[in-house]
Amino acid sequence: ASPDEEWPEAEKAEKLARGAALKWASGVFYRPEKLEGLGHYRRRETQRNSSIQSRLKSTVQSYLEGVSAGLEQLRSAAQEVQSVCQDLGAARWALLDSADHFQGLQQMRELMEEHVQLASVVQVLPQIFSVHEVFSHILHLLHGQHLLEAHVELMMVEQLRDDILSQLHLRGLSSAQATVLSYFSGLQELNESLAKQLWDIVGSSLRLVREDPVLFVTAVRIIEREEKIDDTLLLEATFLPPGRPKGWRQKFYQVLQDTITGARFHAPRMDAEGPGLAKHLAALQKDIVSELRVVKDLMVQCVPAHYNILSVCTATYHQALTSHLQEILREDLDKQGLFLLLEWALRVYHSPEMMGHPDLLPEVDVSALGPLMSSEIVDQTERRYVVKVKASVFEWMQRTLEVEFKEWFREEEPETDHQGFFQSALPAIVMQMLNENIQVASLITDSLQQKIYNMALEELEAFLGRLREALVQCGKEHQQDRAVPKHYISYLLAVLNNNLALSNSVSSLHPDTACREVPTSLQAALDRMQKKATQLLLEELLLDLQPLCLQLPSRKWLSGSQLVGSMCEVIDKYAKDFSRVRKPVFTLLLAESELLVASQYLRALLQRKMVCKSREERGQLCHRLLQDATQLRELFCGLGLDRSQQSLEAVFALRELICLKDPALLSLEVVGFITKYPDVSDEHISTLLDIRGDVSKEVRHVVLEMMAQHPQVLPEGYRPIFSTILVPVPELPFCLRKGKCA
Repeated sequence: ASPDEEWPEAEKAEKLARGAALKWASGVFYRPEKLEGLGHYRRRETQRNSSIQSRLKSTVQSYLEGVSAGLEQLRSAAQEVQSVCQDLGAARWALLDSADHFQGLQQMRELMEEHVQLASVVQVLPQIFSVHEVFSHILHLLHGQHLLEAHVELMMVEQLRDDILSQLHLRGLSSAQATVLSYFSGLQELNESLAKQLWDIVGSSLRLVREDPVLFVTAVRIIEREEKIDDTLLLEATFLPPGRPKGWRQKFYQVLQDTITGARFHAPRMDAEGPGLAKHLAALQKDIVSELRVVKDLMVQCVPAHYNILSVCTATYHQALTSHLQEILREDLDKQGLFLLLEWALRVYHSPEMMGHPDLLPEVDVSALGPLMSSEIVDQTERRYVVKVKASVFEWMQRTLEVEFKEWFREEEPETDHQGFFQSALPAIVMQMLNENIQVASLITDSLQQKIYNMALEELEAFLGRLREALVQCGKEHQQDRAVPKHYISYLLAVLNNNLALSNSVSSLHPDTACREVPTSLQAALDRMQKKATQLLLEELLLDLQPLCLQLPSRKWLSGSQLVGSMCEVIDKYAKDFSRVRKPVFTLLLAESELLVASQYLRALLQRKMVCKSREERGQLCHRLLQDATQLRELFCGLGLDRSQQSLEAVFALRELICLKDPALLSLEVVGFITKYPDVSDEHISTLLDIRGDVSKEVRHVVLEMMAQHPQVLPEGYRPIFSTILVPVPELPFCLRKGKCA
């Protein structure tokens, strides 16, 4: 094969190099004058080629020297390997020749092991024969409470037994183990006796560390010895003697925890009512703090640090209290008992009087142990407490309502405040009771305070409903006999003042001072209460006004009687009574009274219509209407009711319709009238036209058509006056069967 076929890459590289050289030369010598530097370029390229060839030769030479040295090392290593193989072969043949001699040594080794075992048995024979004597001595030491000495000898006997059992186990002599265990059977009884004394000491540890800590320290030392033996045997894991591991340290914790739990939390059932439970919780608080101080100051010094005895006792008390409180909660507790539990678990337990006591800090920290009562249990307990408080509040409010109802029928007027306004003790009693319950709940949690606040508002709303029913009942009895109650109006005014006082005080119940809104439903109940009392007062006023209103209209009234003057006297008398209520309600009563007077005046005018027979009579009617309306308006203005709040303006407007001289202009006047008083109906206008006595059918038709073309919508806030007035239906003319109607 040619060199080009063997090295195709070299041929490709040479072609690329030639192509690059041609490209470079064509770029340099593209003009004739550049050929003058051809010699210079030739010399430079010759020098560069020489330099490259010399570097290549140097590199190839260094590679060749390295390859030569490597070959020499491989040759030397091969010779050494061959020498080692020869030596190993010689050693193998030497071992094969010595195999017979090793068999003789094996017999010697077996004899030696048997001799050692027999020597060991001979050494322990005195100890084995004296085992029962040692048992008696150990028992004597235990009876004398020499626990350390007894435990030392007990460990020696156990060690002897365990060594024998271990040897038997290694040789697979399991049948012989039963004989050994039977021989050492007294060990079990001694262990149990020692353990009983240890656990009695641990059970009395809180007393012993104060009176005689030596016994307690002795018990802890014995427990630690046994724990080390357990650890050693478990680590070796070749043979585990019977009764191991004893786990006495874990038993120590269990006995200590059982002692703490049994002493304080497994007592006979305590009184679940408030006083008994309060004593029980106070005793728990005192005893737990006292015992934890003993653990912190004394017991900690008697046990190794890794026992964490203070943390263990703290956690035990915490867990025991958690279970104990749940047991108490299963009882049917009254509201005081539920409150005591919540306060004790959420406030007292973490306070400086208990787990935050200065003598316990900072070593005692219950923050990592979780709450005594979970959030679910706290919520359930709070709800139970709210139910109990609600029943108590309902009962108290009911008694207050019964007393208030009896007060209304007294022979004396109601009490007055320093300003002379009628009142009773009801608002103060109710608000004080609700506020006290809310403030008491604030001592526990914000959530309980909010629950009590919501309950208080619900109960207050229900109470207002019952109070309103009582007021209705009182009104019914008064209707049957107006002399009962004697001071009916005065007590209605006191009810209004009480209602206002409640309305002003409700916002102060809210736990958040920044939020003082009264709930919509409660405000509605307050409004209904005020409306009912106002209605009963207006009914009284109406009863006194009705005899006078029955005389309207009449010829006597038209000729100038003192009828309206008598009405003013009645109104003024009631206004003096109304002055015994506070201003917002007083203004409301005046406005409602004025509306009542205006509507009754208009009702009398429209329902018992008087037809004017002449222009003079019509003028006389207009004059009477002007005098009456003016007199009534001045009365109410003098009482403090602004003209803009009065409905008597309707009488003036109605008078203008009657006084209009040209009936043809009535349609325009009526449009203005119905615009101002949109609750006026066709019947009302038709009655007014009848009163005039000079309106033709054509004019009446035009007026009614005009009203139909201008339907009215009651604007927001409009106080209706005409819609409450029903006018009598006009009687149809009587017709004979075969005749025509006139």
